[in-house]
Amino acid sequence: MWMKTVFWGLLLFMLVATTMAVEYGARSHNSGPWSWCDPATGYKVSALTGCRAMVKLQCVGSQVPEAVLRDCCQQLADINNEWCRCGDLSSMLRSVYQELGVREGKEVLPGCRKEVMKLTVASVPEVCKVPIPNPSGDRAGVCYWAAYPDT
Repeated sequence: MWMKTVFWGLLLFMLVATTMAVEYGARSHNSGPWSWCDPATGYKVSALTGCRAMVKLQCVGSQVPEAVLRDCCQQLADINNEWCRCGDLSSMLRSVYQELGVREGKEVLPGCRKEVMKLTVASVPEVCKVPIPNPSGDRAGVCYWAAYPDT
C-alpha cells in the first residue's frame, strides 16, 4: 500500500513538473545557468554514491538506513551550484542503468521497474530538502527531467 501511495505521489509530481518544464522552457540545455554544469566545460559531475545506494533500496521497497539517507543528502547538498544537482542525479541514474544493463521497459532490479527508479531519483531533492531551481519559486522540488522518457 505504501509503495502505491509513493508511486502515485511521484506520478503527480511528474505531471506538475512536465507542465512547468514546458511552460518555462526548462528542457532547453543550450543556454542558461545549467550550462555551467556541462562536463565539457570542466565541471566535475558528482558520483552521488550515497544517493545511488538510497534509490536502489527505496525502489525495491527496502528500508533505507539513516546513515545512507544522510550520506545521500550531504552529497547532494555539497554540490555548490544548485543548477547542477538534477543533472548530477540524472547522470547517476544513467550510470546505474548502464551498470545493470537496463533496457527500456525492463526491471532495474528485481521488483523495481525503470520508471519507478527514475521517479525515485527525481524526488531525491525533495526527500533531502535540498534546494533546486524551480520556476514556481519553491526552493525544493522534483527534478523536471522525470517527465521525459529519454532520461
